[in-house]
Amino acid sequence: MVRANVRATVVGFAAAAAVFAVLFTFAGIDDLLATLRAADTGAVALVVAATVAWLLAWAVSLHTVLGILGVDRTYLTSFLVFSGATFANNVTPFGQAGGEPITAFLISRVTDAEYERGLAAIASVDTLNFVPSITIALLGAGYFATEVALGANRNLFVAVGGVVALAIVVPSAVYLGWRRRYMLEARIVAALTPIIRALARRLPRVPVPTPEGIEDRIDGFFRAIERVAANPRGLAIALAASTAGWLLQTIALSVAFEAVGVSVPLSVVLVVVPIGAVAGVTPLPGGAGGIETVLVLLLLAAPLPQVTESTAVAAVVIFRAAVYWIPVVVGGVVVAWIATGFGSRAEPE
Repeated sequence: MVRANVRATVVGFAAAAAVFAVLFTFAGIDDLLATLRAADTGAVALVVAATVAWLLAWAVSLHTVLGILGVDRTYLTSFLVFSGATFANNVTPFGQAGGEPITAFLISRVTDAEYERGLAAIASVDTLNFVPSITIALLGAGYFATEVALGANRNLFVAVGGVVALAIVVPSAVYLGWRRRYMLEARIVAALTPIIRALARRLPRVPVPTPEGIEDRIDGFFRAIERVAANPRGLAIALAASTAGWLLQTIALSVAFEAVGVSVPLSVVLVVVPIGAVAGVTPLPGGAGGIETVLVLLLLAAPLPQVTESTAVAAVVIFRAAVYWIPVVVGGVVVAWIATGFGSRAEPE
């Protein structure tokens, strides 16, 4: 299984490299390099600062959710764990879907939380992050629609239509799932029990769990989700921190354009950043290549004559280099530290 995961990651990075090669060729490699060389270093430093602030904001969201679940950790620990979570998302295919199990393991290693409680915490944070992303995109689209005719630009019309569809479909699915959570839990238990027991039989030194034990752990996951949903004050704080994180990302992209000598309306950035994040669900590790391509296409689709192929790609590269690589470096150190046992919680006396 581990070899299969490593192979999938290697293939994913190879595919991402191919996507980047096409994107850079589209922009014109010479023009792109010239634009990047001329970038204002002070503005690039501000992009880095905004990226770190984004990580801090979303770490506050994780810290709040962990507090709701009775896991008492410092803000520094929450920041390091969230950096590790983002690292896991960035190096595994399908983004958050591939990184959440690893994140739950990290939380369980550095806290007194069970694995399922850690999984509920990061799943709750990811779900909460979706709400402000769609809200910000809708606000940006609404403001942008007052400036240009979306119907005259097919690409923008489709993008905004996709945001509206997500704003309707996803909350509806979450609501229906919540109303039928007990039936959903029973079906998940029935589906996963034979799979988990079969995998455990093949893994060395792993005891085969009983059906009752598996049911108890899945039940613990759902009870943890219920605790988060039943705490309106904590949800408000987590949503505020998540919203701040998204706004910091939009600021980072705006400043990245300033770094290459181009100004873009804030309304455009408010639309493209959340939509671009949707590309993170692709099989590419952390959406690398996919997110950049979507951002560039959306920016070029907007009526922005000052934005050329080379400036769009250059600004996106600066923005994504910070958003992708800072968590990879910091989170990679955290994951290595925890994996070697130095970051695991102390054993009770």
